[in-house]
Amino acid sequence: MPRRHGKKYLEALKKIDRQRLYTPEEAIKLLKETSFTTFDPTVEVHLRLGIDPRHADQTIRTTVSLPHGTGKTVRVLVFAQGEAAQAAREAGADFVGADDLIARIDKENFFDFDIAIATPDMMGKVGRIGRKLGPRGLMPNPKSGTVVQPEDLPRTIREVRGGRVEFRNDKTGLLHVAVGKLSFNEPQIYENIAALMEAVKAARPAAAKGTYIRSVTFTSTMSPGIRVDPSAAQAMKPAV
Repeated sequence: MPRRHGKKYLEALKKIDRQRLYTPEEAIKLLKETSFTTFDPTVEVHLRLGIDPRHADQTIRTTVSLPHGTGKTVRVLVFAQGEAAQAAREAGADFVGADDLIARIDKENFFDFDIAIATPDMMGKVGRIGRKLGPRGLMPNPKSGTVVQPEDLPRTIREVRGGRVEFRNDKTGLLHVAVGKLSFNEPQIYENIAALMEAVKAARPAAAKGTYIRSVTFTSTMSPGIRVDPSAAQAMKPAV
């Protein structure tokens, strides 16, 4: 059954030329003009990539530090023990522990956190609850920068609290990345998206052939998507 949209969505859609590829600046301005929610919506970027996600050497999983953050409070859990655990607490982690946290997640289904970080010596134990963390995208992984040496814990915790986000392609080769809130001003949204585009370009797999970034769409929660010229999106430059 085709999806039915409400009157406000259809009114917003009238403001967008579906046949046109907008510049990033035009699209960001339109995001502001077409939002109709009563809450502060999340701004998202959707990219179709020229990769074959069936092949491991063409998958993308990396992170980007958004210069203006995500606009949301990030709850951080750290699997660590001894001095590393103390360093994590001092750095402001919301939950810190070892066997106790693992048991809480395993037996009580505790998932009241947004990101999990672990020191390498904990990964053998954390792996036992991978079946619970993995499907929720919470399993620490070196590729996403969430398995770190004890001395790097304070910096990593600051980064994830300050706007570092992980992104990975889905099984169809698409990327869906939240880049902040619509209440951010236009330059802030632009700079966050520019940082994402730089990270996506840097993550291009060597095995990917042909056009890498095939389509770019900006949108916000519940609002219509706005198609952006892929060349213009790739030319976006983060603030120096």
